[in-house]
Amino acid sequence: TGHTEVVQLTYKPKEVSYTDLCKLLFTRINPTLKDQVGNDRGTQYRHGIYFHTPEQKKEAEAVMSAVKSELGGAPFYTELEEAKVYYPAEEYHQQYLEKGGRGGRPQSAEKGATETIRCYG
Repeated sequence: TGHTEVVQLTYKPKEVSYTDLCKLLFTRINPTLKDQVGNDRGTQYRHGIYFHTPEQKKEAEAVMSAVKSELGGAPFYTELEEAKVYYPAEEYHQQYLEKGGRGGRPQSAEKGATETIRCYG
């Protein structure tokens, strides 16, 4: 279908910057893997930053440039594109971690929770 599985965030710039959110992404993914996040593979698992404003694009470009330089010439597959139409996932995917993910182990998404998010349940 050409879709990408994404997370759309609403955030408070006074509490966290867009730059910091972009940096956080690269602590959770491996930008040298094409069409893959963790054990999930396929074009829908490509990773990217999808910006809404020219300012966000500029901040994302700066973070991506820094990450690329740290990779020392290794392949870099994280795409940067303008955000387009966003379709929420099916209901069974909503609040996936709170519902227990794959392993049936619920995880809190409450503000202030300190456990690192398990990307795959």
